[in-house]
Amino acid sequence: MRKKKHEQDKSWVVYQTITKGAVSEMNSVCEQDEWEEMERLHPGAQTLVQQGIASEGMAERLARGTAGDTKPRAK
Repeated sequence: MRKKKHEQDKSWVVYQTITKGAVSEMNSVCEQDEWEEMERLHPGAQTLVQQGIASEGMAERLARGTAGDTKPRAK
């Protein structure tokens, strides 16, 4: 199945929020344009981990730290 044109153009980011000077241990995911808006409204309130990710699924895996994990074998 082909993705719609606007879905192909989306780029995703992984980031961490900063609360009371401490960086969150948990990563979050959003679209690149959402990230840019958050930075515009609250500069420095979040830390960019990685940008330019081609799909939401890959961004989610990167955020969880499972992007390169091998799948467990069936027993």
